Amino acid sequence: MRFDIISVLPDLLTSPFAHSILQRAQKKGVAEIVVHNLRDYATNKQKSVDDYPYGGGSGMIMSIEPFALCIEKL
Repeated sequence: MRFDIISVLPDLLTSPFAHSILQRAQKKGVAEIVVHNLRDYATNKQKSVDDYPYGGGSGMIMSIEPFALCIEKL
């Protein structure tokens, strides 16, 4: 079984999967865990994956473009 995880901070997720019951599952070939860095699919030179909300307002929202590009490559 393959698990593809999309994250802005993939290094935080790599360690827990390498030192838990999931590590044993990966060694036995039962599970495959692939962590994708969302910033690798950003479309601007700053590699930003968030933007201001449409119509203004406070806060930030995730941009759809990096997600769409990443999912297309999966």
